Amino acid sequence: MTISPSAAHPTGSGVSPRTALVLLLFVIILWGANWPVMKVGLHFISPLRFVAARMVMGAVILFGVAAMLGELRWPSRRDWPIVLAVGAIQMAAFMALTTVALQFVPAGRSAILAYTTPLWVTPLAIHLLGERLNQIKLYGLLCGLGGVAVLFNPSGFDWSDPHVLLGNGLLLAAALAWALLIVQVRRHHWQGSPLSLGPWQFSVASALLVPLALVFEADRPWQGSVELGWVLLYNGPLATAFCFWAMLTINRALPAITTSLGSLGVPAFGLLASTLALGEPVTLTNVLGFLLIAGGVVGVILADRR
Repeated sequence: MTISPSAAHPTGSGVSPRTALVLLLFVIILWGANWPVMKVGLHFISPLRFVAARMVMGAVILFGVAAMLGELRWPSRRDWPIVLAVGAIQMAAFMALTTVALQFVPAGRSAILAYTTPLWVTPLAIHLLGERLNQIKLYGLLCGLGGVAVLFNPSGFDWSDPHVLLGNGLLLAAALAWALLIVQVRRHHWQGSPLSLGPWQFSVASALLVPLALVFEADRPWQGSVELGWVLLYNGPLATAFCFWAMLTINRALPAITTSLGSLGVPAFGLLASTLALGEPVTLTNVLGFLLIAGGVVGVILADRR
């Protein structure tokens, strides 16, 4: 049965805010751990091919799951704008920008910059959605952004290297794109459920990314290996199909500011995973930034529970 905004739950998401917070925890762990996994994958496959493969696998998996659960249907005319927006912005643009940038920027730092989204979401949500910051949520915002500022540390990279500048710029552009989408998702009046719309969103992303990969990376070979197989296996079902479905569900169930602040847990976990898996250095600024971001996430969760 299609879940409409008036059914199941007042948010129109089909899940309660408490369930959405549980989903957010899973997304934080799976997407955070995926930053070093993607870094490894790029040793064997070019970035656009990598992202295109993720989107195609995500589409195939969600088409199958939606069909088995009786949720596979053509989106309504009212939902097509959001299907196109999610597929083009969150899935195609965000993932392409971050994966290309990952060639030039360490995994931990990439996760941090890609998740500066609250810098853009907060003013947009206050202005366009009428959301307000209570004291606890303001504490979460300040802690989370303080942690990002500490970890960003502009003096920590070479401004004269054009590849470094390109990588960091692409990551910030990806964060801005995701912020715009979060606000649009929150404003949309949904007709279909996340599961019924997910396969079509992945199809839109695949239709954009596969031709781009074929055109721009035709001369870049890829190396088949056991490691690449494991990377794709993790990225297809978990980091792509499940996490994008979960994130869309979260966006619909929680306020935009809450979603963007809670997602700051991804770079914190990504920094930890990159340190453990890739041996990226642990510094005092890394530890301080991690603690500030964790405090910010706790503040947001407490604010919503109240």
